This record gives sequence, C-alpha cells and structure tokens, in this order.
Amino acid sequence: MEFDTSTVTALWGGVILSGLYHGVNPGMGWPLAVSAGLMEGRHSAMAKAIGALAVGHLLAMLAILLPFSMMTALVNWQTEIRLAAGALVAAVGVYLLINRKHPRFLARVHPTKLVLWSFLAAMAHGAGLMLVPIYLGICGIDAGDGGHEAARTLMGQNIASAFFVAFAHTVAMTMAGGVIAVAIYSYFGLKFLSRTWFNLDVVWALSLITVGLFGIYYALRGH
Repeated sequence: MEFDTSTVTALWGGVILSGLYHGVNPGMGWPLAVSAGLMEGRHSAMAKAIGALAVGHLLAMLAILLPFSMMTALVNWQTEIRLAAGALVAAVGVYLLINRKHPRFLARVHPTKLVLWSFLAAMAHGAGLMLVPIYLGICGIDAGDGGHEAARTLMGQNIASAFFVAFAHTVAMTMAGGVIAVAIYSYFGLKFLSRTWFNLDVVWALSLITVGLFGIYYALRGH
C-alpha cells in the first residue's frame, strides 16, 4: 500500500498532537507531579513523578498497540479491522460523553505508585484506544504474496512501529504535561490553577469520537 506525503504527515501529526493533548489533560496526571514537588519541596521530586507518569503512559500505549501489531489477520483483514477499531474508539467517546464520572478505582491507588496510576488512568480514559486507528493507518499493510514468511516480516515491522508510535506519543505527552507542571510549580502556583483551569472531559470524549471517525474515513479511502 502506497502512502502520499500528506497522509503520512497527517497520521504522524495525529500521533504527536494526541500526545500533546494527553499531556495537557490533567486527567493524565501532571497535577500529581506538581503535588509531589510541593510536598517534598524539590524540583527533583516533580521530575521523578513526571518520569513515572511517562513510564506508566508508555506501558499503557504498548498494552493496546502490541496486540494489534501481532495479529496476522491484519494482512488479509486490514480494512475490516481498521473500521472496527475506529468504531470502537468512537463508541468509547460516546460512552464517556454520556457517563462523566471518573473511575473510582483510580482514587484507591496510592500516590507513590505513579507508574501504576498512570497506566490505569490511560487505560480507563481510552488514551491507548485513541492511537489505534492512527497506528493501523501508519502500518499501511499490503497483503500481496509470500504467505507466512510475508506475514512474519510484516508482523516484525508492525511491532517496531508500535514501539515507535507509543514512544513518540509519550514523549509529546511528557513534554506538554511537564511544561505545565513546571509552570504551575515554579511561577503561577495552585491559586492560578484553581481559578483558570477548565474541565476537559467533554473535549476528551469528543476527541475520541473524532479520532474514531478519522480512522474509519482513512480505512474506507484505502489509506
């Protein structure tokens, strides 16, 4: 399957922009990094917390993407799988739009277990699912000929792509969340946060719906 430059740019732009958006969203944990820094009174504590959140987020992305990368069915059923993935992501967005309650189990995770908290938060909010339609588009699988050997080759390429997509997305997420955490901790303070921040729950749900529809559109176009 051949990609034009604009399609490749749009797909990788989606990976980066979704990462930046996840980083800005307080639901992905940057307020916990600010809290860690304030409680210990050290920038290093905040940096450590940001690192832990990044590791948890990366693991959550891989937990979603790797199963898709290892599906040999992608070779012959790529369009159908991409359509189903897009529909699933959009459905999760509709569900979150209707049900605004935050998962209660996240409040039961101890604040020191930030890797686990970040992993569970990303899973609960469908952050990894948002990447699936984009990732499947980036794979650009063409069934062709070659049987099992071709399938193994494609699978290896897709696994590498899953790691690269998850890493690029997490770097963007960490940069966006880190910048906000540092700004709040060092310059603006918690009063600024309480006065000016806004709820992103509706935007989050709508973005899932948008990405799902985006994935369906590109699957139908054959990109």
